[in-house]
Amino acid sequence: MNLIFARESEMLKESVLRLAGEVEWRLTEVLKATEQRDKESLLAWMERDNEIDEREVVIEEECLKILALHQPVARDLRFVVAVLKINNDLERIGDIVANIADRGVRLTAFPVTAFQNKIMRMGQVTREMLKASIDALVALDVKKAVAVIARDDEVDRLNVEVIQAVIAQATPGNSGAMTEALILTHSIARDLERIGDHATNIAEDVAYLVDGTIIRHKSVRR
Repeated sequence: MNLIFARESEMLKESVLRLAGEVEWRLTEVLKATEQRDKESLLAWMERDNEIDEREVVIEEECLKILALHQPVARDLRFVVAVLKINNDLERIGDIVANIADRGVRLTAFPVTAFQNKIMRMGQVTREMLKASIDALVALDVKKAVAVIARDDEVDRLNVEVIQAVIAQATPGNSGAMTEALILTHSIARDLERIGDHATNIAEDVAYLVDGTIIRHKSVRR
């Protein structure tokens, strides 16, 4: 590895880690504002979605420049490919966070649903998964990455429980405003489940970066 490539790779890693920290912080703040029904904060986060998009484009351009100029191979190539994929997952999480903020704004018009605590639990788990996947990237630790992947089932289970709760309350007697509140709550659960999937993708890319192992679609237990 020449010194120029090493320096550019380190700068690239710092850029994607800063983006990851920003996305994680936004997820935390949006979920907090949703729980507190803070409409002004949620509106502010919705308006800042373009910031993540712009940073994602810059990182992608840097990756493509490194590929063109240095033509890396082996682990160096895996590093650039992994950053490209992680960068994309972070941008998608940023979009989903903006979606949650939008749904949170609309939810402020309705009473708190009986299963809001379950939504907040989903949010806690997905935040922990995202943070742990980034920690695994910093440490280049496959065991930490695999632990993130193992938690995806917990998010899926909570999502199913929310769906079941929505179905149970979607009775003829609960129509109009109540129905809209149920749909919005279910949509937030679906968004959180998608964030869990993206955090899992990042963890899988860390494993690929470290030793070239492709564990996507494989059982963690196996």
